[in-house]
Amino acid sequence: MPLTVVVIGMFMSVLDTSIVSVAVPTIQKEYGVTTSDIQWITTAYTLCLGVVVPTSAWLGERLGLRRMYLLSLVSFSAFSALCGTAGDLTSMVFFRILQAIPGGMLPVTCLTILYRMVPKEKIGTAMGLYGLGIVFAPGVGPTLGGYLVEYVNWRLIFYINVPIGVLGALAAIAVLPSFPGARGRRFDLPGFVCIAAGLFALLLSLSEGQSWGWTSYSVLILTAVGINLLVLFVGVELQVKEPLLDVRVFTNWPFVNSLILISIMSIGLFAVLFYIPLFLQEGQGLTPWQTGLAVLPQALVMAVVMPWGGRIYDRFGPRWPATIGLLLAGGGTLLLTKINIDMTLPEMKVWMMIRAAGLGLGMMPIMTGGISALPTEIVGSGSAFNTLIQRVTAALGLAVLTGLATSKQAQFMADRSALLGSEGADPQILRMREQGSSALLPLWQRLQVEVEAQAFSDVFLVAGVCTLAGVLLAFFLRSGKASGGGADTEPVEIG
Repeated sequence: MPLTVVVIGMFMSVLDTSIVSVAVPTIQKEYGVTTSDIQWITTAYTLCLGVVVPTSAWLGERLGLRRMYLLSLVSFSAFSALCGTAGDLTSMVFFRILQAIPGGMLPVTCLTILYRMVPKEKIGTAMGLYGLGIVFAPGVGPTLGGYLVEYVNWRLIFYINVPIGVLGALAAIAVLPSFPGARGRRFDLPGFVCIAAGLFALLLSLSEGQSWGWTSYSVLILTAVGINLLVLFVGVELQVKEPLLDVRVFTNWPFVNSLILISIMSIGLFAVLFYIPLFLQEGQGLTPWQTGLAVLPQALVMAVVMPWGGRIYDRFGPRWPATIGLLLAGGGTLLLTKINIDMTLPEMKVWMMIRAAGLGLGMMPIMTGGISALPTEIVGSGSAFNTLIQRVTAALGLAVLTGLATSKQAQFMADRSALLGSEGADPQILRMREQGSSALLPLWQRLQVEVEAQAFSDVFLVAGVCTLAGVLLAFFLRSGKASGGGADTEPVEIG
């Protein structure tokens, strides 16, 4: 039961990131704002996460993990309700910033609680269940969001968090144990300023790079400022007596290796969740609800496979489930390079299910093996860095892949447009040209979809190759059961 409560909190925080994206076009239409303006609903949330997550480990120690979890869960539910009442874009962005504060604290708190609560010999099974919130929630979000937007009301995507949060908080009060805190550690203000400002600048440049231009002065300056502040953060943390986050975690190769592999898998996960629904709606004319149903099978596969991945970890260690999982995920991503306007939904579902099986099998053993390699006293810092790296690399990877897709679309469209205008064009096309521009419209629309499909195919090729390259790193993971150790059996909160 305590583990179930922790999974609820994690599921809520991650579900919100995918369920909101489905409603963005509808919210834009209701508010009557531009596409660049409406994106701030997502951008503001992401930027606030970069500021909040670094403080989560310190607050968890200061308040106690149980109290921190309850406060975050109740606050997330309350601010979600406020998002549902927003009458304009300004109030919505403000409420989303408030929602991101507990939303950023929940993943770090949940993961730290799990490692303090579960014995080491059962940590793989526990993480397999916990992982449902990390990969199953993004998969089921478009389905649930699509139904609510299409058949009920978009505001329910926020209101739905309220009953879940209230029930989760009541369950936490009843069954979640208390944990010892450390009230004496001072807040590292210089370190916080460096990492908060650095992540804010870096995430802002990644979020707005597409609209501002990747080579614009704004993006280049923000990127340079972000990187330099993060380097300065490392220097500060190595000098202060009580660092905000213990950067010694990066001297632990198993942990660093796990971060690299999780980053690779996260980039692929969010790329598929972004580009496949986009193509299904723009290229094949599916509604949000139909799109959600199309991507649901992969989420169900992950829900079934992930607990088994945890059990395999407990018995054999992370190396083999990670290796097999990366091979399946990479192979499934390469199958998605066959994306085209004439593909059938069953084909696409099979490709995504193969990929989902790999994610479900490999992701949690990789993450578990990395954090389990850390000493108990720095698990909180490891959890915070784990969440941060996932967020930043997912944003970075999606930005790079979007830049690739945009450039490829422009090139492919230019190539095909040149063929349409040449003297050697198909006689049927020449006759259509003689009938006027309206006669060419269907051809132009199909051409746009084919160009989009080819660009997305190149994106999946890059993501698939990178995933398969991760197999080499997987061989450096531990093989065999974890040695000794265990969680405290009777944790007691101070104060």
